[in-house]
Parts: sequence; structure tokens; C-alpha cells
Amino acid sequence: MAKARSVFFCQNCGAQSAKWIGRCPSCGEWNTYVEEVVQKETAATTTGQWKPASTVPGGNLQKAAKSRPLADIQHEEEPRILTPDGELNRVLGGGLVPGSLVLIGGEPGIGKSTLMLQIALALKKLKVLYVSGEESEAQIKMRAERLADGQHPGCYILTETNTQNIFRQIDQVQPNVVVIDSIQTMHSTLVESGAGSVSQVRECTAELLKYAKETSTPVLLIGHITKDGSIAGPKILEHMVDTVLQFEGDRHLSYRILRTIKNRFGSTSELGIYEMQGTGLRQVSNPSEILLSQRAESLSGMAIGATLEGNRPLLVEVQALVTPATYGTPQRSSTGFDAKRLQMLLAVLEKRAGLRLGQHDVFLNIAGGLRLDDPALDAAVCAAVVSSLNDLPIPGDVCLAAEVGLSGEMRAVPRLDQRLAEAEKLGFREMYVSQFNGRNLSEQDRAGLRIQAVSRLDEVLQGLFG
Repeated sequence: MAKARSVFFCQNCGAQSAKWIGRCPSCGEWNTYVEEVVQKETAATTTGQWKPASTVPGGNLQKAAKSRPLADIQHEEEPRILTPDGELNRVLGGGLVPGSLVLIGGEPGIGKSTLMLQIALALKKLKVLYVSGEESEAQIKMRAERLADGQHPGCYILTETNTQNIFRQIDQVQPNVVVIDSIQTMHSTLVESGAGSVSQVRECTAELLKYAKETSTPVLLIGHITKDGSIAGPKILEHMVDTVLQFEGDRHLSYRILRTIKNRFGSTSELGIYEMQGTGLRQVSNPSEILLSQRAESLSGMAIGATLEGNRPLLVEVQALVTPATYGTPQRSSTGFDAKRLQMLLAVLEKRAGLRLGQHDVFLNIAGGLRLDDPALDAAVCAAVVSSLNDLPIPGDVCLAAEVGLSGEMRAVPRLDQRLAEAEKLGFREMYVSQFNGRNLSEQDRAGLRIQAVSRLDEVLQGLFG
């Protein structure tokens, strides 16, 4: 057995050094090196210790790599594994790719384990191994019974954190899909540091990656996140996997967003929307209709904006509350919208529209718990603020989609046709857009939707409030 030694690892990028370094030469971050005890296995091990190459099916074959001309390489389109979850298929680019390694991150309690167990139970025609290092078998059974369809004879549950024991069970079960919950709880005996450390996360991910590629078995990893929202562990973890999905949303609200951060087999602009219920996560096929179902058309301070999340158009409700400032400095608070952009839009309203907001508190909220950064919501934000300031409601069949510039001009937004189609589908009768978007559009009724192409913000306010 090789002698154990101490090595310093960068917690940000995974680089290693023989001694402590104040600034990482690889990623440039300060004070990220931590000391860990590692122990490498010798080539002449005769104690019978498990090796990944001998346990993984096909791992006993030693194949020498050989270069080949690109023209001689034959490419065959592998069929993807379509899950019963249409939202997951969308963010994956059309389903699970055989041999892919998918990492799903999110806040505690957001529903990562529920989603993965739900997928494992829904794959009726496949054999699934669900490995949990955080819950007992009884706890997983209780969650499975709570889900809508909690019976699947081909779903195997394993509560284990040692990767060597996990691969022995994989050898016996021969699953078609493997779920690991979570990668930060796994540890390998080949590395002597604690579970969740940089070296353990990297080693365990490397073993699972080798298994996935050699057997063409998709592996789904659940990952923890840090307090700033990034995936816990070294950055190399996100580089090693094929797909990174982020599960977002306020856990105190019902809606969840599954967003693609990285995808080697599809687009990174897709997202899936779920609603958390007592029986699990329900797919939301028409999110605009649900987000607008509770709007009160007769109240001031509400405006409907047409936005895009990935390739999916959404109509969201922007709520604003403007009140006289009780204390010295007026407050500027926003939920679901960039606070700095809100301050910029308030300055534009003061300078270009002549409104006096310096002595008013302004509160802004995107209904449904969504967090959006689409500039096309600028016009809706300004309209909602003016509506609340003057206590004048905006007609319920009017929506807006335009970016507001610093000089008060209305700027064009991309993919307007998708926004218009979504507004028409939900029964809106009038939509304010930039004149640069409206050049190729008729100002007359378009299947019941009248398009108002304007050039400046004051034209929008004049049309809405007179």
C-alpha cells in the first residue's frame, strides 16, 4: 500500500499543490487552498481491493487508443431515452443520452430528490437503481408512496455512500439508469479525505463518468449548492459532466424552474416549469395561463409583460406599489427583478416623463415567484409604477414588450412573433411594442390583437393613461 501524503487542493478549480498557496495560479482566486490527505493505490496491489476497471462491465478489456482520420469515423445517431416527463426531455434536448452524466443542483428542499425519484418511478420499461446517501430506505419508501404513481418493480433502492459497494451492486442489478443522491455524500476508499472534499468529489465523479461511458448507461447526479447559488465542490465537477441543470424557485412558493446551464447534446436556452403539489411535481404545460389566473383587472399597479425564458414565451404579471416615503430616504425594493435596473427605470421616468418619484417608496414584484432579467419587461415595469403612482388601473387586455433606453426611447426586443402568439392565445387585445419591431407588422388587428408600435416611453404612458 502506498504511503499517505498531504496535498493542497483549490476549492474553486480543483488545482493541486504540494504546499499552501495564497493565490491559485490556475483560477486566480485567493485563500482557496485546503489541505487534504490522499493515498494512491499501487499498481501491484494484491489484497483484493476493488478497482473500477475490474468491476465495471467491460472494464477488464484493455484497449489501446489509436488515432483515426476524421473522415473514417462512422457516426450513428443513438436513440435517446424518452422519459414520461416532457419538461425534463425539453431541457435535456430531447431525452436522456445513453452514457451521459447529468448533474442537477438546487437549494435544499427545492425538490431535487422528489423529481429524481419521480423520474425513476415513471421509467416503467427500464431498470433503475436509485442510490441515496442522505435518506434511509424507509424514508424513500414513504416519499414514493406519496407520489402519484409510487409502484415500480424495476426501481431498486440502495442506501450507500461507498462507491466501491455501489459498483458491486451495479454489477448485480445491471440497471439501465442510475441516480446518485447526492454526489457530495459519496466517498471512495482510493482517497483518504472526507466526503464532500475536493478530491473525493472529483474521484467519485471520475469513477461514475468512466462507468457511464464504458457501459452507455445514463447517470443522474444530484449536487448541493453553496450559499451564493453555485454548485458545491470544485469547478472541475461541472466540466466533467455532460449536462448541468439548475433547479430554481422559492421553496415557499409552488412553482419551480428547471434551467439548463450546460448541455453537450442540446441547447442551453431551454427550461422546464413545474408546480409542487402534495403528490409530487406536476408539469406546467401552459405557464402563462397559470401565472395570470389570479390577476385582478380593476386594481392599479399591475401590468402584463411578455417575456422569454429560454425559448418559451411567458406572459407575467408585474406588480408595483408606490407610496409617499415615511422616513427620510425612500426605499427601492424589487423581488424577481434586478434592483439596479429598477433604479435606472425610475430615473428615466423622472427625467423623461416628468414624474416626481424622489419622495416615494417603490416596491416591485414579479408574480409567481419568478426571477426574470429580460429587458423586454422594462415597459411593463414603467407602466406598473405609473399606474400605482396615479392610482389608475391598466386595462386587463393590454400587454407590453419593449426595452426602455436611457433617453426614454422604446427599443426592439428579439423574437417578437413568439410573444405575439402567446398574447393572442391568451385573449389579449392590445400590445405595445417598439416601432422598430412594428415596422414589419401591421398596425391593424392581427387575429384580434391590435399592435401599438411606439417610439418613446411617454407615448406608451399617454396611450395607457391619457
